[in-house]
Amino acid sequence: MLLFPELTQLDLTGPYEVFARAPDANVHLIWKTLDPVRSDRGMRILPTCTFDTCPALDVICIPGGPGQITLMNDDETLSFIRTQSENARLVTSVCTGSLILGAAGLLRGYKATTHWASLDQLTLLGAEPVNERVVRDRNRITGAGVTSGIDFALNVIADIYGSEIAQNIQLHMEYDPEPPFTSGSPRVAPEALLEQAKKQIAPFIEKRRLATEAAGRQLLKNL
Repeated sequence: MLLFPELTQLDLTGPYEVFARAPDANVHLIWKTLDPVRSDRGMRILPTCTFDTCPALDVICIPGGPGQITLMNDDETLSFIRTQSENARLVTSVCTGSLILGAAGLLRGYKATTHWASLDQLTLLGAEPVNERVVRDRNRITGAGVTSGIDFALNVIADIYGSEIAQNIQLHMEYDPEPPFTSGSPRVAPEALLEQAKKQIAPFIEKRRLATEAAGRQLLKNL
């Protein structure tokens, strides 16, 4: 699991909780150094290995968050992701981590998803956006926004270990959500609430779009 400054911690910690419960699993938190990494909400998380010391991965998982924008043109990080993905069984992401995968050239021609507010940006990176909570296309598995990371991770575990072990983990975690409101997706949120949310994040989404457009242009140069 990639760990980077200004990531959304639940994009990482939700799947981490699932993955770490899998039999004989070794879950690595990977960054350039072993210094604490600050999330977008202030939580500090310790990497367990660096790009240089990371072993070959069976699964590579890229979370999202505001720091994703910086990584879109971070050659060192994109190169690491590409190299690890060459032999990984599964290449995966949560939320806007899929935009990082796309910037690395790993979603061209694949169906994928991301946070609803940035879903259309996947087309700029050669991917086919799909408005679903978890999307699989060959060995790419992508999760939608933030909380979908748990659903995503259970799908990954089912793929590797089988559905019985995935269900066992789900039960031990008591993952049986009953949200107090029906407003967790644009499909069901009240229209006024959705429009308010769009206005609140519009400046940041435009900033993200500019980074995605630049990454898309770079991909075309590299073809």
